Amino acid sequence: MKKKIQSPLFVVGIDEAGRGPLCGPVVAGAVCYKRSDFFIPPELEKKFAFIRDSKKLSPKKREAMFDFIQEHFYVGVGIVSAETIDRVNILQATFLAMKSAVSRLMNNFPREAKERSYLLIDGNQEIPNFSYPQEAVIGGDGIVKSIAAASIIAKVTRDRIIEAYDTEYPGYGFAQHKGYGTKIHMDALRHLGPCPIHRMSFRPVLLALPENVNKRFANVLKPRKK
Repeated sequence: MKKKIQSPLFVVGIDEAGRGPLCGPVVAGAVCYKRSDFFIPPELEKKFAFIRDSKKLSPKKREAMFDFIQEHFYVGVGIVSAETIDRVNILQATFLAMKSAVSRLMNNFPREAKERSYLLIDGNQEIPNFSYPQEAVIGGDGIVKSIAAASIIAKVTRDRIIEAYDTEYPGYGFAQHKGYGTKIHMDALRHLGPCPIHRMSFRPVLLALPENVNKRFANVLKPRKK
């Protein structure tokens, strides 16, 4: 991190889940420890040690940490649909999700916290056109606890959404692959065609379209006007 943070501040970690999958929303988490002095009670130290990049935790451990984070951190979640992703692109949709997550977080903040907040975003890009002081942190989910906590919140929230879609749209195996382009998913796409939560702007989805695709998706295949 290049910028020096003046304490005490309320440091808000931000991370996303779901940029790469072929379906479903992109979800962002915004998380801030409830104590601005960052003090961790001794009895909670072991639990805090498990706040790490969500990809390094088992699904069972992520679920357990999700509840722990909800108890000890301020939390905001932003969810942006596949339809919006197709309309504005995945990067802009991710920024929208992050802004929404921060907005929801601020609704739970005491007034003094809002005025002394500093955002740390996982990755190499800050959130554009946003009024809060912020900094992008490459590999942040591995070195900043609040970002790691945000990654857990975002991942668990998105997984729950996709697992619910597995019941609504059977046959795709959403609960198993969470929307990523696995062989099972691609085979299902070729056999069943896309469902309403698929990201039609993603090339693998377009390439997997069967010849008898529903007409409501046909306009996606037309050449764009220059």
